[in-house]
Formats: sequence, C-alpha cells, structure tokens
Amino acid sequence: MEPVGGGGDRCGSSSADPRGTFVLSNLAEVVERVFAFLPAKALLRAAGVCRLWRECVRRVLRTHRSVTWISAGLAEAGHLQGHCLVRVVAEELENVHILPHTVLYMADSETFISLEECRGHKRVTPMGSGSSRPQEIEIGESGFALLFPQIEGIKIQPFHFIKDPKNLTLERHQLTEVGLLDNPELRVVLVFGYNCCKVGASNYLHRVVSTFSDMNIVLAGGQVDSLSSLTSEKNPLDIDATGVVGLSFSGHRIQSATVLLNEDVNDEKTAEAAVQRLRAANIPEQNTIGFMFACVGRGAQHYRAKRNVEADAFRKFFPSVPLFGFFGNGEIGCDRIVTGNFILRKCNEAKDDDLFHSYTTIMALIHLGPSK
Repeated sequence: MEPVGGGGDRCGSSSADPRGTFVLSNLAEVVERVFAFLPAKALLRAAGVCRLWRECVRRVLRTHRSVTWISAGLAEAGHLQGHCLVRVVAEELENVHILPHTVLYMADSETFISLEECRGHKRVTPMGSGSSRPQEIEIGESGFALLFPQIEGIKIQPFHFIKDPKNLTLERHQLTEVGLLDNPELRVVLVFGYNCCKVGASNYLHRVVSTFSDMNIVLAGGQVDSLSSLTSEKNPLDIDATGVVGLSFSGHRIQSATVLLNEDVNDEKTAEAAVQRLRAANIPEQNTIGFMFACVGRGAQHYRAKRNVEADAFRKFFPSVPLFGFFGNGEIGCDRIVTGNFILRKCNEAKDDDLFHSYTTIMALIHLGPSK
C-alpha cells in the first residue's frame, strides 16, 4: 500500500497537476543519469531514500546486463593474510555496477586443500581475464569471480549432484529442475567434476553427463580438485564427497561455439589455426565471455618451455573478449562451431566417451545477447 499524507517519501509523491507530473518525469530522468555512474552497492543504499529513487534504482539496474568479473593473480599474491582472490573481491565489489544473480568463482586449490592422493598433479589455476593480456598462471596463487546479473530472456541455473554410493540413480526431475532436460531453450552447459582423484569420481561424472550429452548444445568443462559452494545442499561439504557441479544457460539470445585443441596442437602456428576456426563461428564479441579448460600436461611444458601460447592465440583473434579457465585433470567438450544461421554443426555425432579427453584444451565462447 502507498503511504498517505506526509512522511519521508515526499520526493516520490505525485500531483494531479500535469505540470507536476512533467516536473517529476524530468526529475526522474536526471536522477537516473546520475545513478548510472554509481556502483550497485551505493544504488542499493539510495533505494531506501524514497519511492522515486527506488524506482530509478530499479530501472538503472535493469539496464546493466553485462557480465562483470574480478580477477587476482601473481601481482596481488604474496601477502600473509588471506587468498589474493578473497582480498581483491572484498575491494572490487565496492565498484561493481551490476547486482549479481549468479557467481562462478575459481581459485588455485593448493591454497585451500591438501589432497594426498593428488600429489604430483598441477593444481587448478585460472587463466586470467580482463582487457589486459590473459595470463596462463600455472604456478602460484590466483583466482577469478564471474558475476552474472539477471538478464532478460536468459536463464542461468546452477546445479550440483553429489555422489551417493547407495544410490547412483539420477531422477529425471532432478535434471529437469536445473534446466538440463525437457528444456528446448537450453544452449550451453558448463560442467565440472570435483574431487577427481577419489575412487569412482570419474565414473560418476560420466554417468551424469551421459544423461544430457546427446542434445544439440555446447558442452564444456573439466575435472577439478575440490568444490567450495555457498549453495551446496550439504554446507560445509564433506571433504571426501565427490560430485558434479555446473551452470546451465538457456535462452534464444545465447550464441556459443567450442573448439578442441588436441595433442597435435603443439606450437604457436597450430594453436592459432585452432582458435581461428573458433573465430570463424562469427560470435559477436560484445557481452561475450571465453573459457579455456586445459589439461595439466599442457601449458609451457607442452609448448617447449614457451608460456601463454594458447591464451595469446585467443587474445589475437578475440582482443576484447575476457578469458577464464583452469588447468585440470580431464577436459569435457568437443568441436561445435556455429554456422551462418546460428545452428550448431554436429559434433561428429560425439557421444559419451568422445566428450571426455586428456592432454587437450577446450576453448568456448558464450554470447549473452546485447548488453543494452
């Protein structure tokens, strides 16, 4: 109900006088132009001032549809207290202009866990992001957070399936609820198996992916060491638990494509040729994000001690697209290039095992439609 009479909501009151309505309309336009420069945190505080400001804040936030990211790497590492990503996120969230609806964050696992079974493996490390040159950080503290706003016409749903040794069956309704089945608008699935060194973890990942892998979608991801989730059904998650997590992207505005860099891609020339095929998909660069999921066996040691080869190849063909990812213990995906009418070319009829790789790199693009 609207307040009656006086009170603290006067700047949102209206008048029967058309001139008063005109003045309020102009005032709202001025307020919105000013609010457009404010970060989301300041806007939320401003929304409590009065009804007019509250409505202006709502309209301004609705126009902010671009994905935002926060990354931290070697330059921010080395402090004694806290992981570099935690520190940078705490600082940068003050300046974020969107209201995050879904967050995907990744960091080097060596900082957080010590799995005896995984000794000898290179840890999960992000590739870096932003307008500067993306970095393949193979050793050292690093991380990123991808902040997705609520975007009209697009639905991003997280999912999490925990392996239960007593019941390995996935009910159909579990997959439907998170947009993986019975969803004609499903376009992309990012999928990750965690605690990959545990017995049965890989088989469970195959079991989950096989339930939706035969659909005409882009599928990309890999196997990582551990999971940290604020939305886990078991919080905190059992350190010995294994499972599958990810995000499903639905909406007719989404465009996406992937390319697979196999073991034969082992120099700058062949890496650039592979990424050039991805460029040929003609995915718009605005409001697009890139992902790179590479085997722990690649990186500098795969390219004869030359660092950053694949990230630099991506940067060459997609100079304005941020790149995110990790070095993992197994890659998920295949070649899926979009044709001129934005229909996915068949992935060589890839099924089940054809989607799971080692010693490869999966590169993917996800376009979330116009940002305005």
